[in-house]
Amino acid sequence: MTTAPPRPDSPYQSYVYAYPHKTAYLPLPERPPLRELWADEAQHALSLYLHIPFCEVRCGFCNLFTRIGSPDGLTTAYLDALERQATAVRAALDDGAGFALAAFGGGTPTYLTAGELERLCDIAERRMGADLRAIPLSVEASPATATADRLEVLAARGTTRLSLGVQSFDDAEARSAVRPQKRAEVEAALGRIRAAGFPVLNIDLIYGIDGQTEASWLRSLDTALAWQPEELYLYPLYVRPLTGLARRGEQESGSAWDARRLALYRAGRDHLLAHGYQQVSLRMFRRAASPQAGASEYACQTDGMVGLGCGARSYTSRLHYSFDYAVNATQVRGIIDDYVATEDFHRAEVGHWMGGAEPRRRHLVQSLLQADGMPLADYRARFGSSPVEDFPAELAEFAERGWLAEEDAAFLRLSPEGLAHSDAVGPMLFSPEVRALMAAYEAK
Repeated sequence: MTTAPPRPDSPYQSYVYAYPHKTAYLPLPERPPLRELWADEAQHALSLYLHIPFCEVRCGFCNLFTRIGSPDGLTTAYLDALERQATAVRAALDDGAGFALAAFGGGTPTYLTAGELERLCDIAERRMGADLRAIPLSVEASPATATADRLEVLAARGTTRLSLGVQSFDDAEARSAVRPQKRAEVEAALGRIRAAGFPVLNIDLIYGIDGQTEASWLRSLDTALAWQPEELYLYPLYVRPLTGLARRGEQESGSAWDARRLALYRAGRDHLLAHGYQQVSLRMFRRAASPQAGASEYACQTDGMVGLGCGARSYTSRLHYSFDYAVNATQVRGIIDDYVATEDFHRAEVGHWMGGAEPRRRHLVQSLLQADGMPLADYRARFGSSPVEDFPAELAEFAERGWLAEEDAAFLRLSPEGLAHSDAVGPMLFSPEVRALMAAYEAK
């Protein structure tokens, strides 16, 4: 692996799960009131995200906004602040605002005790008005925190999808990724999760770890498949600034690492397709005929998101906003402390205004990186134009590289090779303004 910036022709430029990235957010000097931001926004099918910024350990590849452990009283104080924020945010929404899906992420939400998870669900339901038993609810967990009492609470409160971060079933590979866990502990956690009866189990795995071979990668996949998970996420390993792996320094050349990750991706993809899974995106694979825990009327391209917690973001059509972002442990602790001390949550503090062509870029990024592609009629109905009219240079380059599927009158799709290069496709659609803001961001 390498800590150097990705090569210009690398398939692994950046994992684009949202546009723009939080490193493009800036402090908002006007601190706009949430009531003004949400006025005139469609609110019948919102997404609700609650962020818990605590983990029992920090993995070597992790650059999430999270801290390790918590002093006595901090989780209680954090939930107190979360409840204050929920009260302020709900007051900013229309009386008829509704939620189409919900998620608890982090960090590790199951770092909280069973009693604290009950309170977290109460905040979502009683403060925000989300009926967790009536909408899809996804929760992230780690093997060490997937205890029977916590899982019992989550199952009883309506969790439809439990996502377990495993990364590798090989103990040596887990150590190499600075993830202290044993396969036996992981399998015990999987047994408890299956016993709890969640409709959808997702298992996260990582490829590109030092010492990982195609044989060991396929063994991890086969171990996961033995649990018949409804979903599997296959993540290429990234080494990002200020993480544990970054401090190790370079282990192999960038070109060699790229080639190894690409080969492991193709081996994993083909293995899952041969075992009855369907590819949803570069990372996501769903077992055929399994329930879709995220199926709802919510559309990420057009509908808003309400984020609660110091690492959560919220989306309106005009502004994406959050709190400050950091990876460094000291900085993260400071931001959490500031959040816990906050009494007034009625204004947006940090964000990015979605003016000009930014909504078009976001729609294209959020749609094109899915294996099904983007319905052209949806794009035209929203913007009155076509992607080829709006992004001729980018799409011409994708076509020249063989990244676009054969022309389809109804859909714009990536080819299998284009899907394999999703982490290059996404960043190539970033606007010059967002690129400049991300380049100017100082990691902290």
